[in-house]
Amino acid sequence: MKTFSRVFWLIGMMTLGFSLVAGGAAAEGKLVKGQTLYIPSPTSFMAGTHSVNVRATVFIHNTDPTNAITITGIDFYNSGGKLVEKYVTEPVKLNALAATRVNVKQPLEGEDGMAAHFVIQWQSEHKVVEPLIDGWFTGVSGTRGFSFTSYPRIMREDAN
Repeated sequence: MKTFSRVFWLIGMMTLGFSLVAGGAAAEGKLVKGQTLYIPSPTSFMAGTHSVNVRATVFIHNTDPTNAITITGIDFYNSGGKLVEKYVTEPVKLNALAATRVNVKQPLEGEDGMAAHFVIQWQSEHKVVEPLIDGWFTGVSGTRGFSFTSYPRIMREDAN
């Protein structure tokens, strides 16, 4: 039992450490008016010879202290690039320093979920500090727990 506790503690500390390092890089904060972002959001992965399903949650934090942003799209795609679900049907306003989350409603299993991803679009009337967006993934296989994080890549940016 001690070994399991140590492994679980080590995984937790590694996840926290990676999150702090990635968060520190984002602390510089550039000013932009909107972005289209790609964030890997797998709902399954291979562990040895079998597939493990994980719970995927994406968090969106408006890090600007004075201005709101508007989320105009959150689309979830499978590994083949096929649209699975649109999570935003009408624009959603996120006030200054507010946050929201999206839970994958129907996790994809096997190959369909291994390279699943979100495309997130947001905009603002004013230049704002770019939001902090991250994905958290947790799962269990037998007596082993898994957790990892994912961060977005900018596909398009409106800096004007």
